[in-house]
Amino acid sequence: QNAGTVEFLVDKSKKFYFMEMNTRIQVEHPITEMVTGLDLIEEQIKIAAGFPLAYAQKDIQIKGHAIECRINAEDPAKGFLPSPGTITELYVPGGLGVRVDSAIYHGYAIPPYYDSMIAKLIVHGDTREKAMARMKRALGEFILHGVSTNIDFHYDILHDVDFQKGEYDTGFIQKKNFLSQ
Repeated sequence: QNAGTVEFLVDKSKKFYFMEMNTRIQVEHPITEMVTGLDLIEEQIKIAAGFPLAYAQKDIQIKGHAIECRINAEDPAKGFLPSPGTITELYVPGGLGVRVDSAIYHGYAIPPYYDSMIAKLIVHGDTREKAMARMKRALGEFILHGVSTNIDFHYDILHDVDFQKGEYDTGFIQKKNFLSQ
């Protein structure tokens, strides 16, 4: 009686392949929240407090498209090695359809001991094209100095024509050679 997620990969012929099952809320839950309008953490807390779930699966409507970029303090040019250090300048994007989940701030010291993810940048749009345009804008506005990040790496991927057409697979990064740009 708790949250669980099941993850699959889908190939070009639309075959599904099981990846994993997690007995927790997914790390990517903001994507689900953006396209459903539901606050999954709030719902999880209500259930834990003894309240019944206020809706059924059939009541949930998917609206639009959402994209998440995990902002990591790491250097793509150095094999994505962690980049601990102190944030010396920070501007986080915002606006309609833009969400940033993070605890970083100007002067924050990123330690070398933990996961390098320092923020999740999530956008929503009525269509995939609108969501991609919103993410490009948000990545372009995201300013973070003092440590290396993968912000430009995400930006380059979103500007790739094949990515925009939805023509990518698990070998996409290596085939496109993004790391040598």
